[in-house]
Amino acid sequence: MSSHPTSALMISVSGIRGVIGSALTPGNALDFVQAYATYLKQNNLKPTILLARDTRPSGDMMRHATIAGLMASGCKIVDLGIVSTPTLQFAIPRLGADGAICITASHNPVEWNALKFFQPSGMYLDRAQGGEVIRLYNEKNFACGSWADMGSLETDESSIEAHLEKIMSLVDVEKIRARRFQVVLDGCCGAGATISPLLLERLGCDVTVINGELTGIFPHNPEPLNENLGQLANAVKMHGADIGFAHDADADRVAIATDGGELIGEDYSLVWAVAHVLKNRRKGPVVTNLSTTRAVETLAEKYGVECFRTPVGDANVSGKMLDIGAAIGGEGNGGVIWPEMQLGRDGIAAIALMLEFLAVEGKTASQIDGELPRYAILKTTHEFPKERVPQLIQWLKSKEKNATVDERDGLRLSFSDGTWIHVRSSGTEPIVRLILEAETREKALRVQKTFAEEIESLAGAW
Repeated sequence: MSSHPTSALMISVSGIRGVIGSALTPGNALDFVQAYATYLKQNNLKPTILLARDTRPSGDMMRHATIAGLMASGCKIVDLGIVSTPTLQFAIPRLGADGAICITASHNPVEWNALKFFQPSGMYLDRAQGGEVIRLYNEKNFACGSWADMGSLETDESSIEAHLEKIMSLVDVEKIRARRFQVVLDGCCGAGATISPLLLERLGCDVTVINGELTGIFPHNPEPLNENLGQLANAVKMHGADIGFAHDADADRVAIATDGGELIGEDYSLVWAVAHVLKNRRKGPVVTNLSTTRAVETLAEKYGVECFRTPVGDANVSGKMLDIGAAIGGEGNGGVIWPEMQLGRDGIAAIALMLEFLAVEGKTASQIDGELPRYAILKTTHEFPKERVPQLIQWLKSKEKNATVDERDGLRLSFSDGTWIHVRSSGTEPIVRLILEAETREKALRVQKTFAEEIESLAGAW
């Protein structure tokens, strides 16, 4: 698997990210912050902007650059400190802010950092909004006041408690407490360690926290994939826990280990949430992205509701959920979006939802997981010249005549036996991502081999 070139600044509609000191510097961070502030000042001469960060050692440097840009632009800044991204998102409408910036590279390793920008609703910027910020960034024509027009800075320490109270109001606390679950939490030394241990304690759990220090020196790759969660699996087995949870660095994602320490895979956090909400809470449409397991669709069919798919990206999924009044949704990366809580991935609220599922069903985590639909999903990346990706997609499309075609985000081919393949380009690297799923692992491996060989042969030819 290739890695992002450290010199490349990744620019998207939701913000920027890169490796500190090579791609991401105080200078380009400052410019992007001022572009965002200039965008907000089109509707409000003195916008209120919330600020938060995860635990990365570069966070304080980025915080100072961000504050400088916002104050120069005449904004009122409310600094929430080190909190999870979902905590910040929930605070935006609660505090009546005009927007927010989170300093976090989420699942990326420690050398990365990022700026993420939000709407007043708490959702990420959509394509049009983010495109306008990028335009302002490129033009470098920023709003900047005189000495008399500088912004202000204040702090707010209420956000974690408010987030906890909202989550607690949504689940059956007494039913969860009655089970006295033994839980292991891997906080990854990130922002989730500020809040998830408190939630678990209030839900009456016997909690073992690993990697709970707020150092930002991650004990493993923070992306909550099975290959990164050996510590969690071992701790669940060692402590005889009922369930284990792991966050990424900003806790918008969560992964699950069942009793016995089996890691179920990041797609299945969403599958659990869908199963519980549709069975035990309320019926309603479900939304996920084009790269997520079809187990979500299987559950939607079982409970008689529609399942909608969108291009990859939190903003795409949450926007569709808002449009149709979805009951539950999210992405197959451990990102659960529970609209009763908020329209953004919330790994903390997802923990409460999973515990309620266990409590309501009266079963073990392994029993619940064994009853859910499961297919074999594989995800790989392949080096490929970026400018040739459209030709690759057209070639694959012409070759697979018996597939249902979706071209909203690269190419997704769906076959009558339930197998599907999603090929999409990386935003910055000369690679394509190949995600596919089949009924069995043997079938998935065969399909993967075929498509990987075709992609690599074309890459070699070009």
